[in-house]
Amino acid sequence: MEYLDFELPIKDINDQLDKCKLIGDESEIDISDTYKKLEIKLLETKKKIYSNLSSWQRVQLSRHPSRPYTLDYIRGICGKTFLELHGDRNVKDDKAMIGGLGKIDSQTFMFIGTQKGYNTNTRKYRNFGMSNPEGYRKALRLMKSAEKFNLPIITLIDTPGAYPGIEGEERGQGEAIARNIFEMLSIKVPIIVVIIGEGASGGALGIGVGDSIIMLENTWYSVISPESCSSILWRSWEYKEQAAEALKLTAKDMKKAKLIDKIITEPLGGAHYDREAIYKSVKDEIVKVFRKLDKISAKELLTSRRKKFGDMGIFDS
Repeated sequence: MEYLDFELPIKDINDQLDKCKLIGDESEIDISDTYKKLEIKLLETKKKIYSNLSSWQRVQLSRHPSRPYTLDYIRGICGKTFLELHGDRNVKDDKAMIGGLGKIDSQTFMFIGTQKGYNTNTRKYRNFGMSNPEGYRKALRLMKSAEKFNLPIITLIDTPGAYPGIEGEERGQGEAIARNIFEMLSIKVPIIVVIIGEGASGGALGIGVGDSIIMLENTWYSVISPESCSSILWRSWEYKEQAAEALKLTAKDMKKAKLIDKIITEPLGGAHYDREAIYKSVKDEIVKVFRKLDKISAKELLTSRRKKFGDMGIFDS
């Protein structure tokens, strides 16, 4: 288990628990009382730390290397029924954007999401979760296919942003994201958006238009990352914590601003502490939301979706 800087008190207690268990295994000393007291102390420390997280600490948790990624959620929710589909039918298959068909119970969904890597090699392979234009065009192709066969769509967002490299700009990064936003407002099947990690900038918005927007507790959603905001305003990354607070990017901030519809509570410590529990929570919420959306006609669905996004923000004429 890897620990973030603010989680070091938890690491210290876990180390004590390991030493205590080792002493008990290697000797005849009864350590049960000590072990029990340490477990109580660990739980109390976790509650104290995770109930008072700052915006920046939630950003850190959203990037935790042990946190489950898009394919983990899809496999945890769908089991072996997921069939991945590839390519934008124009340039190539973008590895940072994945998509395909999967079943929840007896209902088939089109899953689309940004995928990060687990180690150095897979992070490079997945381009660190940053999609090129062909990734967004692949996502749109899959959404159009879902619409054709009347299949609901689930998008899973976990990206530091769209790829900012020159080759991405040459192939029309901005146009690809804008096209997706435009088209998603007219897709005639239910779209459920789930933010499972980082939700940064156009990289998130390119698959972020839907009828229901759900955020996990320790995730963030913003036009810019705290580091980039800090570098623009203060010419340094040192003010990223202040930037995170100012951006109002946490799930609670988003809910308060009426930009999302639901927050899913994570296991104590984050999604990586109990993967099965978070998979079940996400699955249950998807099923609950889909049952509501499935009763709405396509015309009403589009009207509601367009109004939802049209009402965001304040316009001063």
